[in-house]
Parts: sequence; structure tokens; C-alpha cells
Amino acid sequence: MPKLVVVTGGVMSGVGKGVVVASIGRILRARGLSVNAVKIDPYINVDAGTMNPYAHGEVFVTYDGGETDLDLGHYERFLDVELPRRNNITSGQIYFSVIEKERRGDYLGQTVQLIPHVTDEIKRRVTEAAGGYDVTLVEIGGTVGDYEQLPFLEAVRQLRLEMGEDVVFIHVAWVPLLKVTNEFKTKPLQHSVAELRRYGIQPDAVVVRSERPIDAGAVKKIALFAHVPQYAIFNSYDVDTTYRVPLILEQQGMGDFLVRRLRLPSRAPNYGEWEEFLSKLSAPRFKVAVGMCGKYVELPDAYLSIVEALKHAGAALDVKPELVWINSVEVEKDPDRLGKLGLDAVVVLPGFGKRGTEGMIECVRHARVEKIPFLGICFGMQLAVVEFARNVLGLREANSTELDPETPHPVVHLAPEQKEVDVLGGSMILGNREVEIVPGTLAASLYGTNATVERHRHRYEVNLSYLPKLSEAGLVVSGWRRDVRRVEIIELPGHPYFIATQFHPEFRSRPAKPRPVFLGLLKAALAPRR
Repeated sequence: MPKLVVVTGGVMSGVGKGVVVASIGRILRARGLSVNAVKIDPYINVDAGTMNPYAHGEVFVTYDGGETDLDLGHYERFLDVELPRRNNITSGQIYFSVIEKERRGDYLGQTVQLIPHVTDEIKRRVTEAAGGYDVTLVEIGGTVGDYEQLPFLEAVRQLRLEMGEDVVFIHVAWVPLLKVTNEFKTKPLQHSVAELRRYGIQPDAVVVRSERPIDAGAVKKIALFAHVPQYAIFNSYDVDTTYRVPLILEQQGMGDFLVRRLRLPSRAPNYGEWEEFLSKLSAPRFKVAVGMCGKYVELPDAYLSIVEALKHAGAALDVKPELVWINSVEVEKDPDRLGKLGLDAVVVLPGFGKRGTEGMIECVRHARVEKIPFLGICFGMQLAVVEFARNVLGLREANSTELDPETPHPVVHLAPEQKEVDVLGGSMILGNREVEIVPGTLAASLYGTNATVERHRHRYEVNLSYLPKLSEAGLVVSGWRRDVRRVEIIELPGHPYFIATQFHPEFRSRPAKPRPVFLGLLKAALAPRR
């Protein structure tokens, strides 16, 4: 039987359950255990693919093409694993599956109900995802008390009944600090645990989220009113980096608690590589200003994996990338502001739709003309091709057909297999693809190999009919998709560092394994200082 650690959240959303889950996973991985993680999202959307980044943050893409919640990115980075799409379960998936079964007659005339049919489908998916692992972490999204959570809470309550001590419940809740009296107020946490009990779930442990470390008095009060032993109360307080959370929880005894509670092999944890990464991340010798140009910059979580990928590369190079968020809509109003920012590097970020794209194109032009190290990602690569076609090749009305369907020079157009697509959800070019790298190019020197695997999420691609003209003007294609002839990487020789990718390199970046294009960008940004 699989062993499950089920994590719920209380008081309010956004308390950091995903980081706590990822940290618990790291703690167990440090003991040599195989660990899996599942995120449950109670919304009716089948997946996160069609959600506005301002509403949901980044859409994380799995290796097999799932468009998922950003917490799967935390899991992959902390656990150094590649998770499948089935590890993000939504209400939409559950109800869709149950209704399909009803229409096929699978329920043999039964009245289909929330219990047992919906809860059985939830349990089936959780246990199926957990197969083959020592421990599977299950995060239930949202806040206890949300009515959307009820089927999932009932399902995990049943799993505890069926699996007994192989299921552990951990509740994560915010404890505010009342600054007038300098006192931690535990009443909101007490109420959230009481609400959880109403659904038949008594937490085995509590993780207190707080602004600063809680005091012994607060721990004692929580233990009394939450009916949880003091040794099973842990504190995840605000720190300089989320990568420090596993060590904080380890120091408080989280690892030993889980080993005892789940009857796991007792092994000494090994954090050598993790601590080395943290040491480099925390005390860098250098700083570089990296301009992050996009249309959703008011919510940095829309680009979370790119932010983390830059941190990974920075730690490897002993440099801190100081991010300068550039709203591309504002650049359209005042292009000259780019020259006043003192940027050492520029990243033109992914996105969809026309709003703000002329500002993103101006960011590309500024980096190209001013010889500032540049990286374009997905949409950023497409706009780099548009900028080059307009300002170097002289095709002033060049554009992507996504932005201008009537452009006379469609240097970026809809991928052939996308032309018959008539639904939006889950229909893009998604997941891992093999990329062949052209020898003798910048990309080849970065990757040190003739092929790589990277993740994709796009519909539009470079129009190959314009490639002869683009190449003649100096644009180099240094990466191709292996299965079909599609442009994957472009670069500009003679520039300190100008490279752009159709794929999303950030999704495969790990703390101790930064992706080559981010390393190259920061190395180029550092070059004038060394």
C-alpha cells in the first residue's frame, strides 16, 4: 500500500502550502526515499491552461504535456523529478470523468451521487498516482471551509479509514502577529482546525505559517486547542528564500516525525548538495540587473519558473540576478525609458495576445542595438524574429499572424497541426520534444552536446518560407525540432549574447542543474566586470 501525506490549508489562501509540501518532499528525499507529489485543485476547469496569469499565476507544463498548477513546479524543483500530468487533479477532471462513465452506462442504473461516485473517482486517481513510490504527498488546494473542497476532504477522510496509519494529515495555517501587543494570535488557526474536524479529519501535525518564529506560548496554545502534540507542531516562518524551508522544518524534527509516524526506514538525511546551493544563493559576490520585459509583470508569479531558473544559474555563477520588471505596455508609451534602467541583461518573456507586444519588440530592439545580453523565451523568440525582420531585413510590416492576421510578411505563423484545432484547452504543442543543436553555434557551446530535450507550450512558430532571407541577413538557426523541421533556437553572431528559444527552458531548471541558456545569459552579463 502507498503511504500518503495529505496537506490542507487554513485561515487564508496563499500561505505557502505548495512550498511546505515541496519541502516535506525534500526532507524525505534526503533520506533516500522515492517521493511523489499530487496537487488537487477544486476549480471546475479541467486544467490551468486557459486561465489568465493574473488569476492563477504561471501555467506549469509537465513533460507529458499537462498544463498544471504552478505548485507542480515547486515539487519538481525541490524533488528533482519529472511529474506527469495526472499529478494535478481538478474538480473539472473528476466530474468530467464521472459524467462520461454515467453516459457509457458504467454505473449500471445507479443514481450517480457525490458519495460514493465522485469520491471514489478522487480516491482512484490519488492511489493510482501514488503507485510505485515510498511516499506520495497530496496537497488539497484552497482553504478549509471552501465548499469546493468538500468532495476532496471526504475522499481523503475515506482513504484514512481504509488505509489507516499509512495516511498522515498535516494542516498548514497562518498565525498573525498583532503588532500593537506584539502577540501571536492563534484563534484563526484554532477555528480552521475545528472546521477540518467537522469533516471528520483530525490533523496529525500542524505547520504554522508566520511572519517570524512563533514563541513557546503560542505552540502550547495550538497544541491544546488543535489537539496536536507539541512535538508535531512546526513553524514555517518568512525567510530570505523558500529553498531554506526544508532545513528549517528538518531542524524542528519534521523528518523524524514523518519517519516514525509512517514507519519508514530510519536513515540519516543528506543535504550536502542542497546546503551547497543555499550557501551560493545566499552570499553572491556579484550582482547584475536583469530586465524582465512582459505583459503580466505586476504579478511575478506569472513567470515563476523563469525567476527560479535565473536564481539557479546565479547560484552556480556566484551572482545575484536583480530583476527589473518592465511592463511592455509602458514601454510602448515611453521607449526611451529602457536606456535609463542600467540593464546588464534583458529577458523578453512568454505571453499570448496583442496587448503590449510592440513594447516587447522594442525591448528586443534595444537589447540588439545596445549589445545587451538577451534571452527570448517562446513568445519572446517569435517577437525577436519579428523585430529582426522589420529592422534588419527591412520588412517594416512583418508580424506574427497571431497579432496581425493580415500582415503582408507573416514571419511567424500558426503551426500546421494547429490549423484544424477548434478547442483551446490542452490543444497547443505541449510537453517535451527533442531538439537537435547545430554544431559550431552559440547554442552548441552552451549545451555541449548535439541534442537536448526541452518543454514546449505554443501554437505559433517561425515561418520557414522566410528563413532564407532571415539567414542571409544574419539570423542563425541553431536548434531544430527532431521530429519535424521547426525552428527551436535562434541567435545572432557578433552580439555579446543574443539567443532565443521556442521552448521553455525554465521548466527543466533545478537548483543544482541550471539550464544552459540562463547560465550563458548571466555569464555574458558578468563579462564586463571580470
